[in-house]
Amino acid sequence: MNEKVEWFQFAFHIGNWSINIGQLLGIVVTLVATFFLYRVVVKTVLPWYYSVDSEMSAKEKNRIRRKLLSILLLIPLIIILIILQFDYILFTQGDFVLRISTLLEGILILQAARLLDRTLSRMLSNRFAERRNELADQDNPEHEEQKLGKTIQYIVYTLAALYTIRIFKVDYQQEVAGFNLSFSNIIFGVLILLVARFLVWITTQVFLRRYYQREKVNVGSQFAINQLIKYVVFVIATLLALDNLGIEMTVLWGGAAALLVGLGLGLQQTFMDLVSGLILLFERSIEVGDIIKVDDLVGSITQIGLRTSTLLTRDNIDVIIPNSKLTVENVVNWSHVTTQVRFSVSIGVAYGSDTKLVKKTLLSVATENIHILKAPGPFVRFVDFGDSSLDMELHFWTKNLLISEDIKSDLRFAINDAFNENNIEIPFPQRVVWQAGK
Repeated sequence: MNEKVEWFQFAFHIGNWSINIGQLLGIVVTLVATFFLYRVVVKTVLPWYYSVDSEMSAKEKNRIRRKLLSILLLIPLIIILIILQFDYILFTQGDFVLRISTLLEGILILQAARLLDRTLSRMLSNRFAERRNELADQDNPEHEEQKLGKTIQYIVYTLAALYTIRIFKVDYQQEVAGFNLSFSNIIFGVLILLVARFLVWITTQVFLRRYYQREKVNVGSQFAINQLIKYVVFVIATLLALDNLGIEMTVLWGGAAALLVGLGLGLQQTFMDLVSGLILLFERSIEVGDIIKVDDLVGSITQIGLRTSTLLTRDNIDVIIPNSKLTVENVVNWSHVTTQVRFSVSIGVAYGSDTKLVKKTLLSVATENIHILKAPGPFVRFVDFGDSSLDMELHFWTKNLLISEDIKSDLRFAINDAFNENNIEIPFPQRVVWQAGK
């Protein structure tokens, strides 16, 4: 046994440097394994990846191949340096020591992060492209794609930074407010928030998207569910990030309770808006996409936040409304139950007019308007015998709620023209003045 060990440890000497048989075999095994790994990647993995991303240019393929080759060269080089114990110190400063292997590992991490970022971004972009038709109902599907790509990029480089800190052993600590802060803890806390953001995106845009399509959930309900999931996930992630920093949660809860009491007294309206926002998201009496009338404003709800909501008026102006106003005051929701609403136009005709002709004319004008529904159809109501006219109302149904005033205006133009053609008189108010003593 001792003879075998001595044979295995037989060394070749080249000047002051020597290498034994065991080290030589380790180098050979490393090179052979690297060669076979490179063959597998080039012959199997890359062709599969290129087939998945068929639109990849030749320049992009060469760039990915070069990055992969640099990684496959750095790995055996680091292993060989460790086998040969050829890990010279390049720089020292206090507790910081920079070795050749450490420098190569840092370069390896950077190259791997860049390759992973590029690969995942392209794969997710292609996967997202397959779903763009499904996302046609969203205002800006490209924005969702960019958000996902940025999140993946941040996660990859945050992981690379965390691993680099530990390799270079530069995890400096600083005591702040009674607890220790370090680079790794701060970066890991950021990583938790980024992962939470990624989980929210995957949950709302992938898993729940299929449920929404299968169950035909309306846009407002989708927004409410997505917002609630976002709030819950980010609250949990924030608590985990704070706990990772070494903050005692019992102290935090105690301080938060005292702070909330003070804030509650000074910011009653703000807290009312926050609670109202949760009520709107849970109760869904008003949802994104609803056409509402609050005070003298008519518009479409484009966003329901935790404190305020956004109303897009007919003049294409965004109005920020406190949520408490939508839950405490009277709000007319034209599209809460159905998307079609009935409106009316008032008109007076002279006494002696043929009321049947008036009715026929009004219905003819209404049916010619493309914005008025055929079912339920328009109808004419004889309202009253007025002081100077026979008062009529033309009632109609439409789904174009935001332009209802424009529809009414078009009807008045058309009614005036039709009455002139049919010699139907629209009277003006008449007043009789009596003089005293006569």
